[in-house]
Amino acid sequence: MKGQYAAFTDVAIMAAVRTPWVDLGGALAQVSPIDLGIKVGREVLARAGVDPHAVDSVLAGSMAQASFDAYLLPRHIGLYSGVPQHVPALGVQRICATGFELLHQAAGQVQGGAQLALCVGTESMSRNPIAAYTHRDGFRLGGEVAFKDFLWEALHDPAPGLDMIATAENLAKEYGLSREAVDRYALLSHQRGLAAQQCGWLAEEIVAVGNQVFELDGYQPRGIQLPRRINEVSQDSHPRASDLIALSRLHAVHAGGVQTAGNSCAVVDGAAAALVGPVSSHSPSPLAHLLASAVVGVAPQTMGIGPVPAIRLLLQRSGLTLGDIGRFEINEAQGAQVLAVAQALELDHERLNARGGSIALGHPLAATGLRLVMTLARQLREHNLRYGIAAACVGGGQGMAVLIENPLHH
Repeated sequence: MKGQYAAFTDVAIMAAVRTPWVDLGGALAQVSPIDLGIKVGREVLARAGVDPHAVDSVLAGSMAQASFDAYLLPRHIGLYSGVPQHVPALGVQRICATGFELLHQAAGQVQGGAQLALCVGTESMSRNPIAAYTHRDGFRLGGEVAFKDFLWEALHDPAPGLDMIATAENLAKEYGLSREAVDRYALLSHQRGLAAQQCGWLAEEIVAVGNQVFELDGYQPRGIQLPRRINEVSQDSHPRASDLIALSRLHAVHAGGVQTAGNSCAVVDGAAAALVGPVSSHSPSPLAHLLASAVVGVAPQTMGIGPVPAIRLLLQRSGLTLGDIGRFEINEAQGAQVLAVAQALELDHERLNARGGSIALGHPLAATGLRLVMTLARQLREHNLRYGIAAACVGGGQGMAVLIENPLHH
């Protein structure tokens, strides 16, 4: 099977954490993704009990140009997280699989001798700009003024001439998925996500975000300022009670289609971080062993099927079978998309997104992959399962998957 596969030896995810995922226009809407990244960067080091001076690589990703200093995002996240000046920083981008790519790049660096890599995925969907690309020389009298919504336009792939929802509609037709089936899956995601929140399970992977100043000796301070009357954000804002009747009343995005706002991923702001290093270094009990990654290209018009060949390549090259995998976390870009993936793999829902997925929680593009892996690792430890796979489709026609192992399995 064609694609890129990488196996890693003695590489571990030491710790991971994320901010709450907050709906578009919500409490985090005016916070720079750099500051969200600094927040989780500092927190993951604190949770791991690691001195920032032990870090010798910083990798960070964010899709949108969501602040004027966006070019400096990886570097500033590293510096304001306390990492020494001499440590370099690298920007990483693979759209919805950016979080996985961060881990892939970090694992490669660890295998090359790095002792500790700080990985941060951060996204402000709310701060996606209203942009113009053709007015550097000004505006002609009577000429067209072409400002567009970057967030809206980013969901459109001009190669096949389709938006991301339409690519899921193509899969719904190919796999015979009805509107009711897609709504039922969305309801399951909502129910699982809400239950995980209400019992406190999600809280263990979240750091609360409040007003805070980040100091750096010799440099300008920066920080987080929430809206008035909001002192702190401590949980995801999107999980909510729902039912099939409410979901069925929502209008399809495309006439006659199956995808709606209720059965597609929520648009949210948030950040996540992970520390990657050699097994047995820094932590006697890491969160997970990082075993392998796989990435493939698929047709842009059915980009949502990308996890299928990526997972198949991962299993084929690692010598495992679907039956060996205790849990799967597959990003819920759209309900029809994840159902098509599950159908193609003949994957049962008991092992898939058992704590809710992006339909319930949200999908801050660059941060999602780290959340999926963190959630997956925690489930493996909770249920004494050995292997888990996290995967996502990627706009433009790609799929990426990572294989992790529970270090405490017996």
